[in-house]
Amino acid sequence: MEMKTAFLPAFIQSYFIALGVLVGGALIGGFGAFLSGEPPLTMMYRFASSLKIWALIAAIGGTFDTFYSVERGFFQGETRDVIKQFLLILSATGGAQTGMTFIRWFTQEHGA
Repeated sequence: MEMKTAFLPAFIQSYFIALGVLVGGALIGGFGAFLSGEPPLTMMYRFASSLKIWALIAAIGGTFDTFYSVERGFFQGETRDVIKQFLLILSATGGAQTGMTFIRWFTQEHGA
């Protein structure tokens, strides 16, 4: 059974979950790269780049609830759900982008 949370806490949590997944995954991956003899900072940047989409998925819940809400919004006229889901995705995107910026600053990589 899933508990419904208020929008503002979900919005804030979405941002920080995406940020945490990206930064945490890149840091731990960099440590693993160090242990295996690979360049840790370069690998951290690569890991962060590939973790970006997974940070978004983790932040929005990793389920199809988002898609059901959007479907309900379009086909049943509940536009409030569509707007809420869009804002949650936007928040998660901001968290992932912030995490990517932190990793870019830390590693001094300047990839595209």
